[in-house]
Amino acid sequence: MEKIRRASHAGSWYTDNPNKLSEELDGWIRAAGLPKSSDVRGVIAPHAGYSYSGRAAAYAFGNIDPTNITRVFLLGPSHHYYTPKCALSTATVYKTPIGDLPIDLEVIEELKATGKFELMNLRVDEAEHSMEMHLPYLSKVFEGHPVKIIPILVGALSAENEAMYGKLLAKYVDDPHNFFSVSSDFCHWGSRFNYMYYDKKYGAIHKSIEALDKMGMDIIETGDADAFKQYLSEYDNTICGRHPISVFLHYISDAEQQLDENKDKILMVRAIESVQKYTRQ
Repeated sequence: MEKIRRASHAGSWYTDNPNKLSEELDGWIRAAGLPKSSDVRGVIAPHAGYSYSGRAAAYAFGNIDPTNITRVFLLGPSHHYYTPKCALSTATVYKTPIGDLPIDLEVIEELKATGKFELMNLRVDEAEHSMEMHLPYLSKVFEGHPVKIIPILVGALSAENEAMYGKLLAKYVDDPHNFFSVSSDFCHWGSRFNYMYYDKKYGAIHKSIEALDKMGMDIIETGDADAFKQYLSEYDNTICGRHPISVFLHYISDAEQQLDENKDKILMVRAIESVQKYTRQ
C-alpha cells in the first residue's frame, strides 16, 4: 500500500510550480558549469530556502553522474523532533513538484532489522525540511534514471552513536550503485542563534564566517571524523548538520575509503555564496 510524504515545503521554501522549479534547477546547474563525474559518490549540500541556497546547492548536485547510481542514502538533521537516535521514514514515496522518488523498502527493512533505528511518522517526516530540500535536485539530476532513496533522519547523536551508525552504514559504501546526499547548512550567525564568533583579522563579519566554514570544510574533506569533532569543540560552529556529517565521515572511514585522486571523492558544496545573505538578516 502506497504511503505518500507530501512536498510539504513546496510553495514556501521553494516554488510549487513544476515548470518554474524545473527551469530554476536547470539554470542553476547550467550556471555552475561542472562536469559530471562518476568519482563523486557523496555530497554535502544545504537545506535553506532556495532563494538562499538553491544556487549554491548546484555546485554539489551538478557534479553527479546518475548513469550507474540506483540508490541514494539521504541523511538530514532533525530540527523539530528530538531523538538521540536515527529515524527511518515510514513512507513509501516522497513527492516533489517535478517527479516522485520511491523509497527503497528492502534497505529500510535491513536497517530496521538492526534494532538501532526509530521510525518517524508522517507528521514528523513532513515537518522536517532538511531532507526535502534535496529532493527536487535529486529528482532533476536523476530524471530518466530509475533511482530509489533511503531517507534517514539523524537525531542528536552522541559521539559513540555517530560512530555506531557509521559502522552500520559502511557496508553500503562499497557498492558503486549507492550514493550519499548529506544535508547541512553551515554557520548560523547572529543573536537569534546565540552565536557571534568573530575573528577581526578577516575584516567584515561575513569574511570571518567564510573562513570559519572553510576551515570546517577542509577538515571534512580529509575524512577525519575525530578532527571534525575537535573543530566543533573548539569553535562551536553552528553547523546544523554536524551529526549527519559525522556519521558520513565515520562510514567512509569504516569502509576504508581514502580521499585522494585515485579514490571516491566527497564534493564540498559551494556554501560561501549564501553566507553574506544570512549575515544581513
